[in-house]
Amino acid sequence: MVKRGKFDYGTLTKIYCVAILANNILPYDDFHTLANLRNEKAELFDDQMTFVTVELDKFTLQESDCQTDLQKLIYTMRTIHTVTQPTQFPKFWDEEWLKVAIDELDSRKMTPDEKASLEILIARNAESVKAESRKIKEAEERKSYEFVVSLIQKTDFDDNKVAILANVSANFVKSVRQNLSAR
Repeated sequence: MVKRGKFDYGTLTKIYCVAILANNILPYDDFHTLANLRNEKAELFDDQMTFVTVELDKFTLQESDCQTDLQKLIYTMRTIHTVTQPTQFPKFWDEEWLKVAIDELDSRKMTPDEKASLEILIARNAESVKAESRKIKEAEERKSYEFVVSLIQKTDFDDNKVAILANVSANFVKSVRQNLSAR
């Protein structure tokens, strides 16, 4: 999208990164979250990229409660594999855009090679999610470690107080203290 030379970045097409997750990873109650990049003061930094996260486990609406297109789509994604008879179809599945989506989801029309490719893609995506979760956990642990080091070096708090302030175990604080002493 970007061309060489002088370029007006304001004319770029918006980018949406959509993550549809089977499980819950965010600490929010809503099943649908939109995020944009923000600076350290929580001011909008860039609305060019929007991150859309849908957590299927948090979606609890029944067919009759689905009003928006997003709700209808998520309901469809959560239930389509359980529907076997046309009489079980929700009325909103007659909407043209959903008919197209349902047709795209119908793996029964796939060739064996297409099904194998889909399974490989699903497995790769699962591995990517695990890798990202590991990275997030490692980053949180680094941040906790650095905070504990800072508290130990800048205060005379005991291990229990540091543990409470850093939201870590007293054993973790003790091990950090030992690492610092060994240096």
